[in-house]
Amino acid sequence: MGFLRLEEVEQSIATSNVQAHVAAGDFGGRFFPWIAPQPDSLSRVKVPPEEIMRKPILVSTSVVLVLAAVILALGTSGFLWPAPQDKSKRPSPPEKAECKLDGKTVTVDYSSPRAKGRKVFGGLVPFGQVWRAGANEATTFVTDTDIKVGGTPVPAGKYTVFTIPNENKWTLIISKKTGEWGTAYPGPDNDLARIDMKVSKLPSPVENFTIAFDHSGNGCVMHLDWETTRASAEITK
Repeated sequence: MGFLRLEEVEQSIATSNVQAHVAAGDFGGRFFPWIAPQPDSLSRVKVPPEEIMRKPILVSTSVVLVLAAVILALGTSGFLWPAPQDKSKRPSPPEKAECKLDGKTVTVDYSSPRAKGRKVFGGLVPFGQVWRAGANEATTFVTDTDIKVGGTPVPAGKYTVFTIPNENKWTLIISKKTGEWGTAYPGPDNDLARIDMKVSKLPSPVENFTIAFDHSGNGCVMHLDWETTRASAEITK
């Protein structure tokens, strides 16, 4: 569907006028002089401006209505505006861990991948390489008070957490850069601190990667558990 050209509108109106004159027997005292074969006869037909504009307006209105109907249909079907993704249905769903310190909070938001029968550390997660400590979006570490992690000062703020796993020792990386996808380690220039983590063996395999806090004295111990490995770091004020 499109707009009619002005020449097409004039021709249609002029033809209608000719047919009306013939039907009414209005010959003007001559034998059809106004329909004589003159090349420019139609161009001299007087057509009121409102009639010229009527058809384009009707056509354009139809176009708008059709487009509106299409957009509405696509929108309600979720094609144009897809519904927000339910992150809980991801293969690695989001999880949260919190540590309370004298009314202040340390919060870790991460995604929890599953082992699914795979060898995790030394396989899926290579030793000696930076690992996102989770899945999907980068794992975030937020503290609303100044703390110490493994004895290293960490000011209040929002950070990204990465790790470097090894068989007997892990390194926790607290990065000042935030907002990146999990695999996009921004490099050591953005590191706030690199902290040694204690490594121990779990009594039984853990299917879901888990970050959790145990309260200990005046602080917390953050544990990263997966497969049969636990990596830990102490957090105090």
